[in-house]
Amino acid sequence: MSERGPDSAPERNVVVTGPHEVLFRDEEPEPLTDGTFRVETLFTGISSGTELSYVKGTNPYLSAGWDGTLGLFVEDAPATPYPVTRLGYMEVGRVTGSRTSAVAEGAVVAMTYGHRTAYRGDPLVDRVVPVPAELDPLLGIYLAHMGPICANGLLHAAADLYGSSVRELGDGVRGRRVAVTGAGVVALLTGLFARRAGAASVVVLDPTPQRRAVAEALGLETLDPTADDPAVVLKTRWRHAADDRGADVVFQCRGQASALHLALRLLRPQGTVVDLAFYQGGAEQVRLGEEFHHNGLSLRCAQIGRVPRGLAPTWDRDRLSAETVALLREHGDLVREHLVSAVLPFDEAPTLLTELAAGRRHEMQAVLAT
Repeated sequence: MSERGPDSAPERNVVVTGPHEVLFRDEEPEPLTDGTFRVETLFTGISSGTELSYVKGTNPYLSAGWDGTLGLFVEDAPATPYPVTRLGYMEVGRVTGSRTSAVAEGAVVAMTYGHRTAYRGDPLVDRVVPVPAELDPLLGIYLAHMGPICANGLLHAAADLYGSSVRELGDGVRGRRVAVTGAGVVALLTGLFARRAGAASVVVLDPTPQRRAVAEALGLETLDPTADDPAVVLKTRWRHAADDRGADVVFQCRGQASALHLALRLLRPQGTVVDLAFYQGGAEQVRLGEEFHHNGLSLRCAQIGRVPRGLAPTWDRDRLSAETVALLREHGDLVREHLVSAVLPFDEAPTLLTELAAGRRHEMQAVLAT
């Protein structure tokens, strides 16, 4: 076991000081103590949803506090006021020093410590996911958090059918007709999970031609929701009985009320939308008196903070990470080629984040490399 000396260079941390204000903050590295380790960042992925909401100033935590006991947001008590000093959750690094037998020096690991050049970790506090040697290390950005988000969506679909009797991740999609609204990273990884699990059909719906092209390059079927009414198209195609048509389950992965409304329209009677989206505005376009009411539909939120009731601890985040490893072993080359759209130097982080938040730049998956 070893550790870096006291003359170690400062660590650079990406900090959001206000809406559209992103900068670097140099911080002295914390010394290693017994039970801790140091990891130096290789790659860190950008989330176009959660972290850009802090850059835009639209994240609900900026204006209200979260009462975890009651499960309520409380106004006028910000839980994460500016400055936001821990931004990002898709990090891959190499362990350069360790004083714990739980994490070996030299290991390449996936973690969720934010956009910074180095970090002192504690395996009793931090999730540490080893990146298998056969995987491109860059793909490790999906192992600790993003991949489990998508796998947890499938787990909720399985629980919707089988409750606490779920045995495999694909229990909720195997042999079933699946639609995915949206074609961002969450949607496309979810679509790949569903196809790998044996879904009878997987169709991705997104209005952006470039995103549909990425989905098709990954081997997923697509529909343009701005062309012919996609609900009519799929309900004509997917017939269960004369008056029972549509998707068995829809994974809603686009943070817009119009996408949720579309997801409800795609469902067969008594079908379920599993919602993985992060909404930051109102929901005037979700018309609950229409298909939701008349078809007896269900809406489940698959938030990564919890697995479906009754499935813990058998299904925990480590198991969801293992499912992600299995997915990337099979499809990693395609994901690396088509989903990762830009790999940029870490020094460009403030410019990249502000441009993405302002809509001056668009990337499917941007990654910062140190």
